[in-house]
Amino acid sequence: MRLKTIRTIFVCSLLCAAPLLRAQQPQSAPAGGVKVYTWDQLRERFHNANPTLQAGQLNIDESRAAEITAFLRPNPDVSLSTDGTQLTPSQGTWRPFAGTQFVPAITYLHERANKRELRLDSAVKATSIARSQQDDLERNLLFTLRGAFVQTLQAKAVLALVKDNLTYYDKVLSISRDRFGAGDIAQIDLDRLELQRIQYESDIQMALVNLRTAKIQLQQLLSDKTPVDQFDVTGPFEFADPGRSLEEFRRIALDARPDLRAALQAVDKAKTDHQLAVANGSTDPTFSGWISHNPSFNNPFDNNTIGASVSIPLRIFDRNQGEKERTEIDIRRNQRLQEAATLQVFNDVDSAFATLTSNLVLLRAYKDRYLDRAARVRETVAFAYQRGGATLLDFLSAQNDYRSVQLNYVNLIGSWLGAASQLNLAVGREVIQ
Repeated sequence: MRLKTIRTIFVCSLLCAAPLLRAQQPQSAPAGGVKVYTWDQLRERFHNANPTLQAGQLNIDESRAAEITAFLRPNPDVSLSTDGTQLTPSQGTWRPFAGTQFVPAITYLHERANKRELRLDSAVKATSIARSQQDDLERNLLFTLRGAFVQTLQAKAVLALVKDNLTYYDKVLSISRDRFGAGDIAQIDLDRLELQRIQYESDIQMALVNLRTAKIQLQQLLSDKTPVDQFDVTGPFEFADPGRSLEEFRRIALDARPDLRAALQAVDKAKTDHQLAVANGSTDPTFSGWISHNPSFNNPFDNNTIGASVSIPLRIFDRNQGEKERTEIDIRRNQRLQEAATLQVFNDVDSAFATLTSNLVLLRAYKDRYLDRAARVRETVAFAYQRGGATLLDFLSAQNDYRSVQLNYVNLIGSWLGAASQLNLAVGREVIQ
């Protein structure tokens, strides 16, 4: 009886503790769940996962390693020479190593004119250029990422629009079938209405394909292997006034564009390389020192001696004149490239701003006038057609006009967001979210 009581208490304890154990376990995501990303989340994941961006970062690491090599000191040379070894017997006895002299020596090349410091300075500036080029690579890839993000949002907006159009048209078809059953319209009119429905179905299929294509491009940039149906993005799909003038965007671009910064750094590095070429034209002496034991048979008192020497190359022929001239020409070449980069910045900003402003003018016109008018015309003509006050052609024409106006408006928002991305690319940072 006692054993049965203990067993009963143990089973009851397990049954009571089971819900608590289940509550403490982490809840797994539902099967087939969709991962939805905002623009900030996409950008963060892009920085962590894009292989092209990671490869560019390794280029910076390689340039840093080159800084170590550039600042290396020359290694001293150690030599050991011998002399006095006998080749013939002395006093009838052959002792080949009796008079051998061992002379250890050390030599060191002394670099003059700050060659090491200039090499390091040139390598550090090369790393700075690599960083600016990496920033420029990120700028261009972010523009591609932003474009795919905007295309996805646009495809979702178009898909929602064409679905709404099809829902509205199906309601009109349902009323028209009732009218046909009552003898209010002819069979040919109903057939024409039925045939017109294929256009809306085609719009849906095209929107679905565009949406999947945009998502696939996003996943490629993110190195994401999630199935397309389980991947989605969200964000505002609307337009707004940029709030800055062209001159402000130009000024921001001159400060923020990494390619322009790289061009300026290239000019600075070219000047350092020219200084290094001049320094490399200077002669570097080689200092030597040695110690010997019993080096002479003529002087019995010089058992241990030390010696030193210095070797200076004679610059009868200057072998570095070509490099000096090349680096001086390279300074002028990089200055011209910097001027071209500055002009390119102005061209990019002006073109993107003009496109953005043009789209903004059209969007305001659509929002203030054309959207409401197209909806009002469609509702009025549909109401009149259902009561016999308008022809079938009038109804279909009003329906197509509404569809075109709405689709143009959505595409214009996509164009505005694309122009905003282009302006961000031209400026060098996100000035329009």
